[in-house]
Amino acid sequence: MSVLGSNRQKEAIISASLLSADLCSLEREIKSALAAGCDWIHFDVMDGHFTKNISYGIPVLEACKKAVPEAFYDVHLMVDKPDCFAKLFSDAGADMITFHYEAMTNVYSTVNLIKSLGKKAGISVKPDTPASVLYPYFDSADMFLLMTVEPGFGGQAFDKRSPEKIKGLKSEITARGSKALIEVDGGINASTAPIVTDAGADVLVSGSYIFGAEDMKAAVDSLRVRR
Repeated sequence: MSVLGSNRQKEAIISASLLSADLCSLEREIKSALAAGCDWIHFDVMDGHFTKNISYGIPVLEACKKAVPEAFYDVHLMVDKPDCFAKLFSDAGADMITFHYEAMTNVYSTVNLIKSLGKKAGISVKPDTPASVLYPYFDSADMFLLMTVEPGFGGQAFDKRSPEKIKGLKSEITARGSKALIEVDGGINASTAPIVTDAGADVLVSGSYIFGAEDMKAAVDSLRVRR
């Protein structure tokens, strides 16, 4: 398991998205992803309001944490009013809790709440939201998640506008001396991984490319681009 650290990683951190895993065999899928070299387990939470889809929630995370406690659970809340759910997911086993800037919430207070629970805090934006909205939070958030697809469903195509957005955010993070990581999620595979890593991404979320692979380790290795 990789721990959160410098935003100048020699290799990208790989976070395997359970949205594309076999939900009937989550313990096996998580252990397989870790054995294949994944660093984190990405846990997408969708409420049917902020997104048009519904995924899984607190009881599933609790079960995963109980079955595979050594995993780093990278929880992405795609929900309205994420501040109402932060403590529940923290108690269930989240290690990192990321919420959306676009959600109906006070960003500063939600970041502070998550960190007061002893967890890492991330802020996410959709493809159409400019990265500049994240600039005020460089000193408070641990990570910024740039969606490279519209949130809601796995297996979507990579948004080609993403590299420039990543570059711009990375430039500002570096200029201001922030240690925040940049995570990207959506359409990440062997073709897009070098593009986003070269642009400055530190954490790559991948789902169908990893869990749908015949050779999961080979798939994970193909994402881990050295910089």
